[in-house]
Amino acid sequence: MTRTAFTRALALGSAAVLLAACGSDGGGDAGDSSGDGVTITWWHNSNNDPGKGFYEQAAADFEGDNPGVTIEITALQHEDMLTKLDAAFQSGDAPDIYMERGGGELADHVEAGLTKDLTDAASDTIETLGGSVAGWQVDGKTYGLPFSLGVVGFWYNTAMFDEAGITATPTTWEEMYAAIDQLEAAGMEPISVGAGDKWPAAHYWYYFALRECSQDVLSAAVTSLDFSDPCFVAAGEDLEEVIAADPFNKGFLSTPAQSGPTSASGLLATGKVAMEMQGHWEPGVMQGLTEDGQGLGDKTGWFAFPAVDGGAGDQAAALGGGDAWALSADAPDEAVAFVEYLLSDDVQRGFAENSMGLPTNPAASDAVADPALATLLEVRDQAPYVQLYFDTAFGASVGGAMNDEIALMFAGKASPQDIVDATQAAADAEK
Repeated sequence: MTRTAFTRALALGSAAVLLAACGSDGGGDAGDSSGDGVTITWWHNSNNDPGKGFYEQAAADFEGDNPGVTIEITALQHEDMLTKLDAAFQSGDAPDIYMERGGGELADHVEAGLTKDLTDAASDTIETLGGSVAGWQVDGKTYGLPFSLGVVGFWYNTAMFDEAGITATPTTWEEMYAAIDQLEAAGMEPISVGAGDKWPAAHYWYYFALRECSQDVLSAAVTSLDFSDPCFVAAGEDLEEVIAADPFNKGFLSTPAQSGPTSASGLLATGKVAMEMQGHWEPGVMQGLTEDGQGLGDKTGWFAFPAVDGGAGDQAAALGGGDAWALSADAPDEAVAFVEYLLSDDVQRGFAENSMGLPTNPAASDAVADPALATLLEVRDQAPYVQLYFDTAFGASVGGAMNDEIALMFAGKASPQDIVDATQAAADAEK
């Protein structure tokens, strides 16, 4: 679907089945008023504790300080939330407050008139957040307030590495393959991947493209949608080599990313695999997937995606992104006040202390309690640049085609050139 067609579909939004799908899941008329009060609908993906309870308390505290305001919370599993948000936008039944990932997705929402301009309404908070808001700006205006911004890397079980005799985390792919061999020799499954949800598998190709392609090539591709540089095929060749090494958990093609103890995150949290490539949210997710609520606890380790020998990209660059609170176009003023409250010093410090992600409010940086997350914070701040997830940067049509073809490569049904061809075909249709 072209961006124009996408906009038209969102504007029309007439499918009755979509209305039915959203109506029972927490959506509602924006700022639904009752008497002198106002009801704010809020969707987020912290559907496990500690995050779920933390957000419930934040909402209750805000309600206590703002009589007449009621916040209706819908906590959804991440993939469910993305699907329901798409449907809600098309049906005209979007929540007042939702999670916005930025990039091409945000540009589509802005073009369709779906998202509130926060430039003036939240100017003080935007000033506090500084440069981190750049990913949620379109034509110089700010449409989202980022609450978590981090990078992707490998989370690992330090005890399993020790048992396998791995004394240092891999910094190159030669060292990574050696670590995989040691883990397998010790009778362990090296890596879990939630290929059933596609995007965790796609992150491997993204990262290899980041290592193989220069920053100039990647930056140009976002605007030109030209994927003819041979570095994109090289990324697929690197990924083919990883898949051929067979390091992933049994049944990885149908494994979900984060839902339940048999998900990719659940396998790591419960000691069934030694490592998983995931984002900065992983410690909080794992805590919600173990009975003791601790996840890996003091066995949690992290290391950056290894370098690729001969790659044209800056080997210290990181793949990442974040989440921002955005508001539907007709959300009430009270919703703006609430998202600013969520970015306040106290709430961001609690967010950090509960290992829910990496805060964007500078006043909360020293509150990151998890040592591994603190390492990520340092990597994020010192990286020469952070490349936004490709499916977000390029938008739904191009990013979706890219992810689909990468998933086929994991299944042995696509080549490095196939990924580039499918991506370019989607990009050409977008132009």
